[in-house]
Amino acid sequence: MASRNLFKSDVSFLEKISMGATGTHRVHENLKNQGHNPIELERGSTSFKIWKMKIKRLRVPDILCVSCGRRIESRAKRTLELSMSHSLSDPERGWDYGLSDADLVAFVVCTRSGDRPIDWEADTLVQYVRVKELRDAQSRGFTVVSDQKGVQEGFETRITWPAAIAKSNGVVQLVTPDRVQYRRLRDNRIISLSLIRRGVKLTPFVELGDHVVENRVLASIVPASEEFPCPGGTANDYYLGRLSSSSLSERYAAAKALSAFWSEDVSRALSRALQETSEHIYVKLEAAANLARRNVSQGWSFIERCLQDEYLHNRLEAVITLAEIRADKSCSILTGVLVDRKQHPEIRAGSAWALGELRSESSLDALIECFAAVEEDIRIEAARALAKLGRRFTPEILQRFSHTSPQSRPGIAWALGKTGKFRVEDLLELLVDEDSRHWVAYVIGSQSERRYLSEIERLKDQDPELYFAVTLLWKITSSWVYELEEY
Repeated sequence: MASRNLFKSDVSFLEKISMGATGTHRVHENLKNQGHNPIELERGSTSFKIWKMKIKRLRVPDILCVSCGRRIESRAKRTLELSMSHSLSDPERGWDYGLSDADLVAFVVCTRSGDRPIDWEADTLVQYVRVKELRDAQSRGFTVVSDQKGVQEGFETRITWPAAIAKSNGVVQLVTPDRVQYRRLRDNRIISLSLIRRGVKLTPFVELGDHVVENRVLASIVPASEEFPCPGGTANDYYLGRLSSSSLSERYAAAKALSAFWSEDVSRALSRALQETSEHIYVKLEAAANLARRNVSQGWSFIERCLQDEYLHNRLEAVITLAEIRADKSCSILTGVLVDRKQHPEIRAGSAWALGELRSESSLDALIECFAAVEEDIRIEAARALAKLGRRFTPEILQRFSHTSPQSRPGIAWALGKTGKFRVEDLLELLVDEDSRHWVAYVIGSQSERRYLSEIERLKDQDPELYFAVTLLWKITSSWVYELEEY
């Protein structure tokens, strides 16, 4: 949602949400390994997608374990510190807005794994801190509030809970009330960390002889633990009760969690939620989604009505919800939205994205048809979706290439180029006119030269001009001056 924060560039924002999503995926994995049954609670917390249209989502933790009912907020860091973004002027942007004392914050380090904004890798170490402990430390004045961030960070502040953190693997050599020392394994150097920060004394969590890993919290003003086993014991009655809670976030979480349970009682409760006129639309959408997954017509009908809502962000939320329901009817509804020229272009573009998430062959023709759309955003999302489908349906897409209009071929060619799942001889059958020759040259030329060098030799005799075009593209794109910037 790049437009919701005008202070951040698209690239900067994509980097941040990608790092956050990578961290959240790691927390999901860690929770599963500890016996939890986690689901995404805050929609979009595990996605790299930026929406141009503003979506005002509910502030809830990122993850919910449906087996024990605990909620977890994920916080990915480039360098580990126990810190949270905060606003001193807007309570809805406070670090703990939407969190309860029983919730936990999971801290995990993410490092760059490539040059793209979405290239991140999460550390295997995940450490959990209870929100109650964080709040108590803040109320006692033990936290550090940084200066305001710059304009690209939205003028937020940062609250930090002082901690002593290992910067490398090692073995603890000394623990006193004032200091922790560990021997760094890579060079046997003794690293000494003070346990007094700005007059606040930290509590050590290690003992003499403990092996520690990089980024482990050795001491802090709040307990941080790697262990968070699932006690289980939470059944559908627990969530059914919370469907009538006075807290919107609890009702929303309950509607989400009930996807893991099914009974006549659950069905009736979700149906009642849809009929409650004062209920928030996002709670209703979750209830409708759960009913639709069980092919209850009431759920499908509500989602379809949302696609005609007067507020565009509600329509988009309905589109995103359909992307999570793997059913033929989801594809059918989304295809209808995509080709409906009366729909807002952003909603049509969102539908193209959603069809890419569902990866159904039935949406191929609708996506290709959209390459003739006037709106560039629709064409872009349709091409990205077709690339996702191309990894499964390459022969079907190749079959359509020759019979489409020149308007549609750029999108198909780009999608095929991204999949790379073809042979050169498959493409030679597509050379029906001059325009197709141009785009076949692009498809081959966008691939690794090493991978197709042996196959491309056939073109020398069959189509010398196409051979020249492909080899010229390879020469240009492999040169050190390709994409060289002046700055």
